[in-house]
Amino acid sequence: ETPHFEVYYLPELPILERRNWLIHLHYVRKDYDACKMIIKEQLQESHGMCEYAVYVQALIFRLEGKIQESLELFQTCSILNPQSADNLKQVARSLFLLGKHKAAIEVYNEAAKLNEKDWEISHNLGVCYMYLKHFNKARDQLNKALQLNRHDLTYIMLGKIHLLEGETDKAIEVYKTAVEFSPENTELLTTLGLLYLQLGAYQKAFEHLGNALTYDPSNYKAILAAGSMMQTHGDFDVALTKYRVVACAVPESPPLWNNIGMCFFGKKKYVAAISCLKRANYLAPFDWKILYNLGLVHLTMQQYASAFHFLSAAVNFQPKMGELYMLLAVALTNLEDTENAKRSYEQAVALDQCNPLINLNYAVLLYNQGDKKGALCQYQEMEKKVNVLKETNTLDFDPEMVDMAQKMGAALQVGESLVWTKPIKDSKAKQRAASGKPSSTQQPLGSNQALGQAMSSAAGYGKTIQLSSAPLAKPPSLPLEPEPGSETGPEESTEPQERRKEKCKSRLAAE
Repeated sequence: ETPHFEVYYLPELPILERRNWLIHLHYVRKDYDACKMIIKEQLQESHGMCEYAVYVQALIFRLEGKIQESLELFQTCSILNPQSADNLKQVARSLFLLGKHKAAIEVYNEAAKLNEKDWEISHNLGVCYMYLKHFNKARDQLNKALQLNRHDLTYIMLGKIHLLEGETDKAIEVYKTAVEFSPENTELLTTLGLLYLQLGAYQKAFEHLGNALTYDPSNYKAILAAGSMMQTHGDFDVALTKYRVVACAVPESPPLWNNIGMCFFGKKKYVAAISCLKRANYLAPFDWKILYNLGLVHLTMQQYASAFHFLSAAVNFQPKMGELYMLLAVALTNLEDTENAKRSYEQAVALDQCNPLINLNYAVLLYNQGDKKGALCQYQEMEKKVNVLKETNTLDFDPEMVDMAQKMGAALQVGESLVWTKPIKDSKAKQRAASGKPSSTQQPLGSNQALGQAMSSAAGYGKTIQLSSAPLAKPPSLPLEPEPGSETGPEESTEPQERRKEKCKSRLAAE
């Protein structure tokens, strides 16, 4: 008996789609030159009507940086197939990359009508609103995206929005939820550790940074943060060992060279400190913290003209910070420009309502100039601030600052009303005594040497670490997020910086 074979006939592929499989094969293999040749043949054969060929050509243009050309091709795709949400999403993505955020939002809204439950559309709308600083709408869209699908990237964006609005506590809650959902994400662990570090919660910071290093031992942000914690507690040699590891990964990092410089400062190696800080300044010329530290080191070395140069530059970038004006006044006093020193102190007093050191230093200058009435007024202001700080129990006082205040009180004959109880360390030791020039034979109350000794140990007392977070670079076809260097608010930068001691807890700020 003759065996029976059933014959199956394959349908002929339509001419528009005939080479799609080959285009896809070369594209996923990243063989873009061959891919473009096949696309050209396919478009000639189909008279430009093959949607898939045009789509892949647009993706290749985007990878090559030709954003405008890719936008035009994606618009062609959306004309060929107006019911495709994917085509509209790619058009919106191209508009976003061109910086046209409002236009991108309009196209994303059109795409949302075709596909209401698309996580990517909600997420990207949130990012676009964030760039336009419509933070409420951005939060709504990102929360909607999380309801549709929980993604690490959406949590990161939501946390960044809270940081841009100065809501550190809410940002921490978002990142905590994210870490519970994705416990091995080193970006989330590091960011959360840095936020705890900024708030002074060292135990929690150490725990999260340690977990990040467990999953990724080469994570330079976590290593830099761990080094800054050691530096904060005076372990300069151990911190420098950590920084050597970071220097291999990111040799051009401004926070790294800033921190190395302040380690040398803490070790009293001032020339090395200035060298490292100047490298940091070269890499980040507009970072006021680096300029502040340079001014501080030059003050310590009694190089007052250089100190004035860097501190006045820092004031230009941070004009609302009283402590900068105080240090500037110290430099001016030693340059024998008493009138401008007084103006600088007046500005410092007006800007800073809770740092008693400013009033003490101002009182020293006025007393040394023979203005006992003005000195008494500043001394009494200082006492008020100290009483407030003692009641809130937020700060300790340095023994040398206490000693200087007692001498000042005795000189002004108000010693009986001193508010100091016990000499304990002040977290702002480096600026406790300005060096005034005596106007008579009286003993000056401040001295260059005392100022230098005070500031030399500054790096060991830091209570706050700056936060800055760098955005992740993602392939063009993935959800949107900020591109490097395009932050709209304080941030991100996420690398810790060793900086001056804060007198007011309210000054904590995420960058």
